[in-house]
Amino acid sequence: MKQLLKISCLAVLFFSCEEKPEKNAITVTYPETQQKEVVDTYFETEVKDPYRWLEDDRSKETEAWVKEQNKTTFNYLDQIPYRDALKKRYTELINYERISAPFKEGEYTYFYKNDGLQNQSVIYRQKGDEEAEVFLDPNTFSKDGTISLGSGLNFSDNKEIIAYSISEGGSDWRKVIIMDAASKEILEDTLVDIKFSGISWKGNDGFYYSSYDKPKGSELSAKTDQHKLYYHKLGTPQKEDKVVYGATPEEKHRYVGGGVTEDGNYLFIYPRVSTSGTKLLMKDLTKPASDIITILDNTETDSYVIESVGSKLYILTNMNAPNQKVVTVDASNPAPENWVDFIPETKNVLSISTGSGYFFASYIVDAVTKVLQYDYDGKLVREVSLPGVGTASGFSGEKEDEVLYYSFSNYKTPSTTYAYNPEDGTSKVYRKPGIDFNPDEYESNQVFYTSKDGTKVPMIITHKKGIELNGKNPTILYGYGGFNISLRPSFSTANVVWMEQGGIYAVANLRGGGEYGKEWHDAGTKMQKQNVFDDFIAAAEYLIAEKYTSSDFLAIRGGSNGGLLVGATMTQRPDLMKVALPAVGVLDMLRYHKFTAGAGWAYDYGTADDSKEMFEYLKGYSPVHNVKKGVEYPATMVTTGDHDDRVVPAHSFKFAAELQAKQAGNNPTLIRIETDAGHGAGTPITKTIEQYADIYGFTLFNMGFKELPNKAVLEEFKK
Repeated sequence: MKQLLKISCLAVLFFSCEEKPEKNAITVTYPETQQKEVVDTYFETEVKDPYRWLEDDRSKETEAWVKEQNKTTFNYLDQIPYRDALKKRYTELINYERISAPFKEGEYTYFYKNDGLQNQSVIYRQKGDEEAEVFLDPNTFSKDGTISLGSGLNFSDNKEIIAYSISEGGSDWRKVIIMDAASKEILEDTLVDIKFSGISWKGNDGFYYSSYDKPKGSELSAKTDQHKLYYHKLGTPQKEDKVVYGATPEEKHRYVGGGVTEDGNYLFIYPRVSTSGTKLLMKDLTKPASDIITILDNTETDSYVIESVGSKLYILTNMNAPNQKVVTVDASNPAPENWVDFIPETKNVLSISTGSGYFFASYIVDAVTKVLQYDYDGKLVREVSLPGVGTASGFSGEKEDEVLYYSFSNYKTPSTTYAYNPEDGTSKVYRKPGIDFNPDEYESNQVFYTSKDGTKVPMIITHKKGIELNGKNPTILYGYGGFNISLRPSFSTANVVWMEQGGIYAVANLRGGGEYGKEWHDAGTKMQKQNVFDDFIAAAEYLIAEKYTSSDFLAIRGGSNGGLLVGATMTQRPDLMKVALPAVGVLDMLRYHKFTAGAGWAYDYGTADDSKEMFEYLKGYSPVHNVKKGVEYPATMVTTGDHDDRVVPAHSFKFAAELQAKQAGNNPTLIRIETDAGHGAGTPITKTIEQYADIYGFTLFNMGFKELPNKAVLEEFKK
């Protein structure tokens, strides 16, 4: 039976409804979502799955459902009075020239440039002082910008040939194109069906790449769990490409990567069964008949070769060093017992880059960057003086580079490129964006709050200066909390649109992330996953207690694993927020490992097949399985893409169907399904602008705003 929803309680500006809600003109009629009898048994426990049919992304039935849901959602969004104004303002803000740091390949210097509103950035090249020319324009790949560049440009050793990948409709499946650098002529047939792959050249004759066998059934949702490393020899058909590693059926290596050292002497192979933990193997390329040697034969830790000088290897590892360190060893006897500390572990998490004959040790100190420069003898040269408190990334290049480049940004500072002199340690601005934004009008502060079990968790809160802490500020709380990923300060024009309206943007650095190393990550995995949700809930409670906002003006947002975070939080504490925005989320925790490469996420989640205990734990927080009839959930807009083959859209489909069937209150529960879009990478700017206008419009509208809180910004824009 179709359900009717009437949206009510629209308050003026910052005032919440205290009287009886007035009726609103917007009425939502949800499409009927059929329930079918499907029951799974886990350890003698029966679990119903009435929306299993939505997992079939190739069925006409699912296609029709998607169309009807989008029709409903966009009918609702079309009636938000200031949605177009938000879209116009975001378009204005993002319409500025953006140019990447340059990189030198052969006689040319290359860089990426976007004039402002181009769907995809264009690659230019320049020889000496000559005028720069367009080298590769991804906007010509498709009319609507939905075909994007994948892995960037990968040059052969002599810089004469390039291999680059493209993604169609946001899919993780890639095609690789091989091109002559001088003439831009395509040299041979396009390689197809490549996924989760880098491109690493062996001299000038060919390169290594990774992929799965094309799955039976849907290429967007069928399981892919045996990754392989291939070698492609130029001038030969792809069907003749040799499997270098990964064809062993008795052990599933769900991710296999390979990289050749800068000197071309060694190939290192990294087989993984999950997203964390890797084996380490080596092949001596100077001896064509050499065998692959195993250096590490377990996936309990992560170790990567970052540099080689002759036979001396430099390895970044977290073996016996949860925050990571750099060790050295000779390639003739590379076993771990021979490893010697080069840059020891500290209390802060380390990542490493090389360039100009130096190592640059980048540390995460309470989510912000600190960089130390070392020489090849392990001697500390200096601490790099950064432009401020925020995120610096780059400091990489070839040994002969005289200048290195890095970018710096934080939540209120647009990303600026700096040129760094590694000999005297000085930095100067190389390119500063010309965005219509004054960071002096904003402030960004880090706080530490206490989670449920007493753990101190950092959070950065950014907003306009001078806001009143009265509990009535529209606030978005963002989080991720998984897969060892660190949320570090970064600038977003989309956030400016929000903050211009008096909005607060808060980012919590939850357990499960990588901000404090392997122990912080592990504290948010498997049977400790609830810690992540508790950290997020405590962040919301802090913002409310300190009167930054209140439940009537709080939205929670996250994508992918962060979509799970939002789904779990809103089903556990529906009273805590007014709006929930789960994006491309992992929402069915009993079946996530049945699709594409999902089984590789088991390090973080565990699976329902592992044990009765793990099944019950997953079922206990799985968003799809914890929507309860009779509960009033916050206004929710689920977002996903129809070409998302990383977190398949069925997660979002099933969660939205559950919410629509069981929502007790008057809050809308909608799903916005982007067409020809995937997990997020390569999304055209036109689609990005529309998405944020819809998200912010939906959020403010359901917080009770009949008009935008800061109309003055838009009045100035109209002039």
